Amino acid sequence: MEGLTGTFFSFCILGVLLLLGQYLRIKLKLFQYLFLPSSIIAGFIGLFMGPYILDIMPRWIYADWSQYSGLLINIVFASLFLGVVLPKGKTVWRKGGPMLCFGVVMGLGQYIVALLVTVLILTPFFNVPEFFGCILEIGFSGGHGTAAGMKLVFNDLGYPAGGALGMMSATVGIIFAVGVGIVIINVAIRKGACVNLNAKKGIPFYKKIGLLPRNRRHPVAIATVATESIEPLSYHFGIVAVAILVGWGLQTIVKSTSPVMSSFPLFPLAMIGGLIVQGFSLKTKIAKFYDKATFNRIMGWSLDFLVASAIASLRLDLFLENFFPFAILMLAGMTWLVFMAWSIAPRMFPEYFFERGITEFGMQAGVTAVGLLLLRLVDPEYNTGTAEAFGLKQMVYEPFLGGGLITATAPIFIAHNGVWPTIIISIIIVVVFLFLSICNGWFRLTKWPPGEG
Repeated sequence: MEGLTGTFFSFCILGVLLLLGQYLRIKLKLFQYLFLPSSIIAGFIGLFMGPYILDIMPRWIYADWSQYSGLLINIVFASLFLGVVLPKGKTVWRKGGPMLCFGVVMGLGQYIVALLVTVLILTPFFNVPEFFGCILEIGFSGGHGTAAGMKLVFNDLGYPAGGALGMMSATVGIIFAVGVGIVIINVAIRKGACVNLNAKKGIPFYKKIGLLPRNRRHPVAIATVATESIEPLSYHFGIVAVAILVGWGLQTIVKSTSPVMSSFPLFPLAMIGGLIVQGFSLKTKIAKFYDKATFNRIMGWSLDFLVASAIASLRLDLFLENFFPFAILMLAGMTWLVFMAWSIAPRMFPEYFFERGITEFGMQAGVTAVGLLLLRLVDPEYNTGTAEAFGLKQMVYEPFLGGGLITATAPIFIAHNGVWPTIIISIIIVVVFLFLSICNGWFRLTKWPPGEG
């Protein structure tokens, strides 16, 4: 089936797979323990039914699914900062500065470790391109959405396996973040590093299965415009569309600057477009008719369908061809993140180092939601101020890393300038942020005590 009709039905089939993924999350203990989102489960169901395993689904469905991720990722990133009140710089630095410094060291450290492993081991022995190391940060810190958005970049650079490997990296990252994160938390409990954790209070069952009981249900959005005029969801999607179009204009400008930038993706510029639209809306008072929860629903809906379609349409043959260098890269990244969370966090956070370190660990290995999940386990009442500090840090961090401009440009920069300049620049930035941490009295060689320093 071809054309718009085929696209419509392939989208409906994806919706059914999402429901099936949610059903399996309810029924299977393993999925509950790993906190796998239904979208990931749905994606692997689709992959299992596809041409590389059972081959029972029509090929045209997978041809459609393979195109969704490159489009839906722009909706996700355009929605990030819409409806947000942008705080003053002093507030961000005072409350979120320690987490920002730690996050930059942890995030750019992924590049340093991965690129060193690539240039010293993987390229000589497995003949992978030098930008292969970027797959770690794209999948771990960026997540499935970023990995899906970068698929087109890898295709333009002549390495189509990069898209499949990025998606698998993101999947490994989530499983690693939840599984190892819970192990780290249990060790920290025994060592007395968690100041507010009730060791007997586990994860609520409703969170494991993903179904809210009546006393936990809540409105997911608030209407800010009259439905007689326009549906509130349509209104907010229109704002997202404006942000994407602004990003599209920026992309045209960026691509015109140099042939090197011809592969620059749209999604980080859609995020910048969202910031521009939000800033203009705050100035003109239009923002008072924005509902952040509605933007979150649009973003979440897009991300669910994006992740499911991207995993289901993975080029499994390309992944298997690169399995061994991929496994080595993943092991290097996991080692780095555990080292940062366990050994460096107690030296970079003058207060509540474990709560802040484990939150950043969850985000850097999985996604923001996993970081907040781990935080909820160790700080169930949010008494440590970590959630606010993390949110402020993300506002500065995300435009650059974890799916931002640096994530988008790193493979392009390495392809045209080589790996060593990238490693050197990354080391310099890490040293700068370590220096800022020292100057502000946040970093010290010996560990800070748990709780307030």
